[in-house]
Amino acid sequence: MHSDIEIAQVARMKKITDIASELGIPEESIEPYGHYKGKIALDYLDSLEQKPEGKLILVTAISPTPAGEGKTTTTVGLGDALNRIGKKTIICLREPSLGPVFGLKGGATGGGYAQVVPMEDINLHFTGDFAAIALANNLLAAMVDNHIHHGNALDIDPRRVALKRVVDINDRALRKIVVGQGGVANGFLREDGFDIVVASEVMAIFCLATSIDDLKNRLGDIVVGYTRADKAVTARELNAHGAMTVLLKNALKPNLVQTLENNPAFVHGGPFANIAHGCNSLIATRSALKMADYVVTEAGFGADLGAEKFLSIKCRKSGLQVAACVVVATIRALKYHGGVDVGHINQENLDALRGGLVNLEKHVTNINEHYGVPVVVSINRFSFDTDAEIALLTKRMQEIGVKIVLANHWAEGGAGAIELAEEVVRMAEKPNTQKYLYDDADTLWEKLNKVATKVYGASGIAATAKVRQQLQKWQEQGYGHYPICVAKTQSSFSTDPNLRGAPVGHVVTVREVRLNAGAQFIVMVCGDLMTMPGLPKIPSAEKIDIDELGKVVGLF
Repeated sequence: MHSDIEIAQVARMKKITDIASELGIPEESIEPYGHYKGKIALDYLDSLEQKPEGKLILVTAISPTPAGEGKTTTTVGLGDALNRIGKKTIICLREPSLGPVFGLKGGATGGGYAQVVPMEDINLHFTGDFAAIALANNLLAAMVDNHIHHGNALDIDPRRVALKRVVDINDRALRKIVVGQGGVANGFLREDGFDIVVASEVMAIFCLATSIDDLKNRLGDIVVGYTRADKAVTARELNAHGAMTVLLKNALKPNLVQTLENNPAFVHGGPFANIAHGCNSLIATRSALKMADYVVTEAGFGADLGAEKFLSIKCRKSGLQVAACVVVATIRALKYHGGVDVGHINQENLDALRGGLVNLEKHVTNINEHYGVPVVVSINRFSFDTDAEIALLTKRMQEIGVKIVLANHWAEGGAGAIELAEEVVRMAEKPNTQKYLYDDADTLWEKLNKVATKVYGASGIAATAKVRQQLQKWQEQGYGHYPICVAKTQSSFSTDPNLRGAPVGHVVTVREVRLNAGAQFIVMVCGDLMTMPGLPKIPSAEKIDIDELGKVVGLF
């Protein structure tokens, strides 16, 4: 059996200009980065504005487990399968962050024979978008401290600087730092900290902006801190948003790559769903919809995080309509949710499967009932899945009116997901009934309560008086119509990563709130989640290397 990287390294790729040509993109509108990846010019995308849109398919999953589910693999396999049955389809994915690539997860371009390529390039730096986002964020941070150092005309309170610096590596030592040490020449001594790039508000803005002008205006709205009189200070007042936009102008162009089956894929933007809104760029998604019959995109982690934010934030802000939703699971992951240790998930265990199915059922009913989007469940099949387990799973899903499809795209590529593709087309042809979980007019506290009680199964929410006062202040200042973006563990419906299945009656406690005025949402940091992850005891970086022939090894 070949590894993902070994399969990717022998792929027969087409030149990116040929992939672009098949989409109708003229040669002068594709900017190659080497032979196999490129950026699409924004003026060409603007010319597509009047074209009708295809159908949008959202791929999400159960709460992730150490057993793995294969959401990105399913997204790629489904896209290839739709192309196989004659539906012109583009895949839209997020760009991988180097944090998980070198941390715990490894690569993020799919797996087996359902991958996007060039896999190594995409996972390692790609076209430099994340570096540009980090530079724009850190330029603003530097300008804040520089302004304070040179007289502080805006009267920024150094104790209330809200903007953090970012780096795209998991580094727990940077969570809390002190800057300005070394005397008056080095700035004002104060506490500071780093977030990972995917948690930056600049990343969120980048993925929600509709144009260069919109990007610049949103960057100008970033609240960098507060004065001693409690007045918000923005990037626009520092005259930073123009230079930030210059750093991002090329990055904003969507990246075009291909699958192993030479089908087009847009890989652009990459906020995490456990600490941000978990979707690829709006520009990429909208552009793809103008060029294809179907667009298959994914939302990060489980449906309680990625799909909730995709619908509550991205769709709400853009008017996008989801035609159908695919919830990905594996029988082994469901047994893990039923209490089985990772070392025993390959053994038949109907009791554990029965117990773990509540996780899948909760995600499915959330999508169906709270958002009105039709759902199909895709099971990534393993050789040790037994007939009895498959029968139990199928029966339970039939009882709630949801179809199960067994898919084998990891081993067979698009051919292994034909049944899934046909079911998705059948569902997508039905009238759209998409709705939202909460109204714009709900208070910020009410929005969080609806997400917690309806989506997470919580009995309620809690926060300190300081957090509640801050939310009330933002409400009074006119930010109450913003959607919320919950930052919490991806491993559970609750804020406790150890609670598997579908726990009920728990309380969602808000530890911290952040105003993202440029991205136009409020971040609710819940439980113990950190916006700067740490590396595991044995990080993936220890296995990644380059051999004597110059080939990358160990990258999944």
